[in-house]
Order: sequence, then structure tokens, then C-alpha cells
Amino acid sequence: MAAAALGLISSTFSTIVSQLFAARIGRDAAVDWMTVAAIPARDWAISSEPSWSAILAGIAFHQWADFSWALVFFGVLGRWTADLRPTMILLLALPWTAFSSGMEWFVLVPLFPFWQPLFTLQQPYWIGLLVHGSSAVMYPLFARLRWRRRTAPARDVRFTNMWITGALAVIALLGAVALFGNHGYEPPWMGRDRDQDQAYIRHMTAHHAQGIELARTAAERAQDPHLRKLAMLMVASQTGENQIFENWWLSWFDTEMPDCSNEERAAMPGFLTPAEMRQVKTAPPDQFDMMFVEAMSRHHRGAVRMADRMWHSRGDPRLRIMAHAIRHEQQGEIALMHGTSGFAAVTTGVRNMLGDNVN
Repeated sequence: MAAAALGLISSTFSTIVSQLFAARIGRDAAVDWMTVAAIPARDWAISSEPSWSAILAGIAFHQWADFSWALVFFGVLGRWTADLRPTMILLLALPWTAFSSGMEWFVLVPLFPFWQPLFTLQQPYWIGLLVHGSSAVMYPLFARLRWRRRTAPARDVRFTNMWITGALAVIALLGAVALFGNHGYEPPWMGRDRDQDQAYIRHMTAHHAQGIELARTAAERAQDPHLRKLAMLMVASQTGENQIFENWWLSWFDTEMPDCSNEERAAMPGFLTPAEMRQVKTAPPDQFDMMFVEAMSRHHRGAVRMADRMWHSRGDPRLRIMAHAIRHEQQGEIALMHGTSGFAAVTTGVRNMLGDNVN
């Protein structure tokens, strides 16, 4: 029962922290929850705009997973963990974070039992590591939950009181930052090259806008129902990322974002010409899927090159973190368009996360 109570606390804390912190590192929490919901619900969960049912399903599945890991740690392994001091629990929780998030990203989701490559190819491993870490930091509370009321050792009571206070302070701080961020007041820009960061935001926003336009066409015209759903996910993820870019621009530079010129668009890697866009949009029904996959793969590879340059730059840390996730996501979507799954999805995900694509 103490392990179950700890599982509810840790999973709820992780959900709140993930929701409040996501946009600070360039993640659209609604799209991430939708992606998590697609693990058990498959294509049902995916839409061009995340639905409340998909978001709630993603949160519920995440909480169930974190709850289950707590039961394993303090239940199945309880012979070794149940009587530990809070500090030792915390020390063990750190490698447990790497183990549990790794098991999900490398094995349980892409292979047995779910066999769903979307999660591994769409989200780099470090996102799951952060989420599991936010859950595991609450594990020291078990040192108090395992005792009946008023029988816990005084030293454990003092430690857990301090830990609970700290957790509530973290939630309050993240909530305040998120509230200000939603009103256009993000923490200030922290890069070293303003012109470079501004150019990247403008160019990636324009690049995404064309990708959204192309993906919307596929969401309506693709013959393969799975490809239609994948196109919807592209619309949702790139729309969310563009909203983050726009919020950061307004907050950091206090001005409207200038549009890209035709010359700038033509120079972007993977950016399709108007003639190429028309060719895909007007393709015969029996040729559309093939032409879309070819065009979008080329478009994605261009975005990956742009994101990789930012990842290796001296830009704002948030832009660089977001760029790493974008390059992983778009390479993963190329693999998904070509039907990658199973062990190939795992090896592709690792390669996408660690690879260098600046050339």
C-alpha cells in the first residue's frame, strides 16, 4: 500500500512538472501526451490538433507507467529497498531512472509488448529520462509512507517534510514561469549570436509552415490510412513548434517576426519550389502517397540539416535543445513513412539521436 501511495504521488508530480516545463525547452506538451496515448491506442489517438481525449489518455498511460515502476521498485524489489533511508533511496533512484526510461524507449514500447515504433522515433531518449527523473525524485517519500501514522522515525519525518516543501516550491516556481510564458514573458534570451538565432527561428518557422501545408494535403488525400495519421501528427507537432518559436521571438526580441524573402526560402535546404508543391498536390490518387513520401522526406532532411547546425552552434540553450528534438523527430518521421518498425526502429532511433547531419 505504501508503494501504491508513492506511485500515485510520484506519477502525479511527474505529470505536473512535465506539463509546466515542456514549453520551456521547446516541447508542445499536448502533442507529447498525444504521442504517448498512441502507444496503447495506436492511430486512434492521432489528429492534426490534439484532442482532450487523446491528451487525457496520454496522461493516464504515463501515470500508469510511472505508478507501475514505483510498484516494481518498492514492491517486487521491496526486500532490498523497503527499509532504506531517504538519501539511499534517492541515490538508487537515479540509476533506476536510467534503467526504467531505457527499458521503455529501447524495449517495452518499440518491441514487446506494444510494438509501437512511433514513440521511439518521435521523441529522443533524453525526454523520457527527464520525465522518469521527475518521478523518481519523489521516491524518498517512501521512507515515511512505509510507517503507520506517528510511528515514523523523527529524522525521516524531518527529511520528508523538507522534501515535500521543496517539491511544492518547484511546482510553484514552474507554474509561475509557465504563467508568465503563456502571457509572452519567457526567461530572457541567453545566446551568444543574436543574428544567428533570429535567422534560425525565422527560417525554421517558414520551413515548418511549408511542411504543415504539405502534411495537411496528405491528411486529406493519402490512400494509406496510417500515412494519413502520420501526416496529422506532422501537422500537430510542427504547428506546436511554430507557436513556441513565435512566443520566444516576441518575448526575447520584443518585435514581430519578419517574414522570409523568396531568396531566403530558395536557399533553405529541402524547401520545395511552388512547382514541386503543385506537383504533389495535383498528383493522381494512385501516385499521391509515393510522391508525398518522396517530397516530405526531402523536406524533412533539409529541416534536419538546419536543426543540426543550431544544435552545434552557440545559440540559446533552449533553441539548441529544441533543435536536437526536431532533428530526431523529423528523421524518425522519415523512417516511419518508409515503414520502419521493431528492432530497426530502435537502431534508427539511436542513430538519429546521436548522428551528425550538418553536412
